[in-house]
Amino acid sequence: MNRLQIAFAAIDAANADDPDRSEGEPAALLYGKRMSAEQARLFPDAGEPLKIAARGQHIERWVRKRADYPEGRVGYLTWRRDLAQHHAIRVGEIMRSAGYDDADAEAAGRMIRKEGIKRNADVQALEDVICFVFLKWYFAPFSATQDPDKLQRIVERTARKMSPEGRAQVLAEFELPEPLAAAFKI
Repeated sequence: MNRLQIAFAAIDAANADDPDRSEGEPAALLYGKRMSAEQARLFPDAGEPLKIAARGQHIERWVRKRADYPEGRVGYLTWRRDLAQHHAIRVGEIMRSAGYDDADAEAAGRMIRKEGIKRNADVQALEDVICFVFLKWYFAPFSATQDPDKLQRIVERTARKMSPEGRAQVLAEFELPEPLAAAFKI
């Protein structure tokens, strides 16, 4: 196995322990595979740090439980920040063990922590992949649980995070009802 395959195998092994099996297999493992598939489709010429960041973006997500943080937006954002830090550290450890240097591991960590969104092409590419995976696999069940006004705000925030090219591709690939589609119009 080459070092990319070693890193993927280690991420998958960690994610195989996810207790959430609501879709028939560990949720984090399935999410990582979906992320890799969308990354390969959207950014076929991506470097290995981006490929690994996509696969490991939710590594061991279950270890930091949302219920352990206060209710509300501040608690939610703190949980998300702590998760991103955990994901970045774990992916960096795996990359170094697989033979990647510190620069590559740190680059993947910046992508996972979303440092440089809208300014760094790889960070933005990962964000576009995240948004596509959300829309393709998780949006429909999620939207059924949300108040329409809140859902509109969530979709608008999602669209703002994406690149103009990503937003245009969303409009080409997904049939979103107005006004949800309006959020992606450039």
